[in-house]
Amino acid sequence: MNVTERFLKYVSIDTTSNPESQTTPSTESQLTFAHMLETEMKEMGLADVSCDEHGYVFATIPSTVSEDTGVVLGFIAHMDTSDAASGINIHPRIIKNYDGQDILLNEEANIVMSTKEFSCMAQYEGRDLIVTDGLTLLGGDDKAGVAEILTAAEYLLSHPEIPHGKIRIGFTPDEEIGAGADFFDVKKFGADFAYTIDGGQCGELEYENFNAASAYVDFAGISIHPGSAKNHMINASLLAMEFQSMMPEAQKPEHTEGYEGFIHLESVKGEVEHASSLYIIRDHDMELFEQKKQFMSRAAAYMNAKYGEGTVSLRIEDSYFNMKEQIIPHQHLIDNVLKVYEKVGVTPVVLPIRGGTDGAKLSFMGLPCPNLGTGGHNCHGRFEFVCIQSMEKCVEVIVELAKLYCK
Repeated sequence: MNVTERFLKYVSIDTTSNPESQTTPSTESQLTFAHMLETEMKEMGLADVSCDEHGYVFATIPSTVSEDTGVVLGFIAHMDTSDAASGINIHPRIIKNYDGQDILLNEEANIVMSTKEFSCMAQYEGRDLIVTDGLTLLGGDDKAGVAEILTAAEYLLSHPEIPHGKIRIGFTPDEEIGAGADFFDVKKFGADFAYTIDGGQCGELEYENFNAASAYVDFAGISIHPGSAKNHMINASLLAMEFQSMMPEAQKPEHTEGYEGFIHLESVKGEVEHASSLYIIRDHDMELFEQKKQFMSRAAAYMNAKYGEGTVSLRIEDSYFNMKEQIIPHQHLIDNVLKVYEKVGVTPVVLPIRGGTDGAKLSFMGLPCPNLGTGGHNCHGRFEFVCIQSMEKCVEVIVELAKLYCK
């Protein structure tokens, strides 16, 4: 089965994760998909295939050289798709020899993916694209990664003359809701190093990500009948608005890019007597990250001094940290990708991740794990697409990386 066939098969299965769920995986459909992959991997001839109760699927491509001559390398992708757009009843369409023009995704609903809005489309003129019908996401994040890893595995199994060490494969649930590494058994996985194959154009190499935290803010108001509220009412919803007004305008995500961090108001709920806000805090630089947290603490303290102690309660919880400090001591993980990209004719695109990844948490769990692109664009939305030739090139990248870790 080639990578396109695999991809089209996988995206037909809904694996949307649910941030409100208290289970792992967060949706039953992910476990169904995990067991489907487990069966496929056994039929392919992979060794040590397992799927645990949380939906983590592991397998081995046996070494073709002496086990003690090289490190164990891993390749990891996630099975779930984002809940930012529907992942149900995905109807992918292949556009052969793309002409570089706007793409009509859905004639009935007049949904058009325009080159003006998505300039990344221009580089794929003459290539073959897989697009949506404009009503759902595509699922390239990260079923393209799953398809590429298994296609590379099948190739290596059918070519035992290719020298490579023991290779471990891992597929995780719930990455899109930040829980992909929660039950990942690093010891059982047994790799020394790994790469996540997760989203982005072919050629991406990411080994820096945000330091991340969540801030939970509660506002205690005093509810009085508005007819007699003068000098007595304290409106908690207005307190939440006042708190937000103190956040730096230039540090909103809509005003930042590259290495610039942000303080982002994700949600606010409120009535007169009680209100709550949820923020996420992000920065690549640890010092600036801490400054953002301290700024929010000062804002809460100011409002408590103004309205009375206990009016504002702030709780900040760290989520994950910049994996760069775990990757740099293993420079070969970066150098080898750049060597492979040059060998297979891929232009490197080295970027900081403006978000999180399983690889960040795994790196701090003892499995250094940079991220490589899959050939996808516009993830998490109905304008998502992947390039078939890019997916094929990503398969080649995985095979070539495997060759480098046999000595």
